[in-house]
Amino acid sequence: MELPTQIILMHPRKSLGKIKLDWTPQPGNYLDLKGKTYAVLERRHRYHLKAGRYRLQEVDIYVQSAQQPDERSLVEGRWVIGNASCRFNAHSEIIRCAVNPAGPCSSCYHYESRLCRKN
Repeated sequence: MELPTQIILMHPRKSLGKIKLDWTPQPGNYLDLKGKTYAVLERRHRYHLKAGRYRLQEVDIYVQSAQQPDERSLVEGRWVIGNASCRFNAHSEIIRCAVNPAGPCSSCYHYESRLCRKN
């Protein structure tokens, strides 16, 4: 089912348009629109009362301009930024870690495996 989806840029706040998506965008997903890539930050639903029932009418997604990260890991069915085996990884779709948020993980001086810690 394709739902009308309003794409809203967070800063500066403005509408980028309304499209129909055949997938459900979750925070942390990426969306390509008019040749640009955006990170989905938030999703809100709009309902309409019809015949005594609420029905999903539209989805609003709030986005920011972004580049898809080169390093991603699959953790419990969702993609997170960076190398999830590092103890400093935030396991987040939006931020990599506190010690090296810009990355990359592959050459990070602070890398520590979650399994063995340095003393």
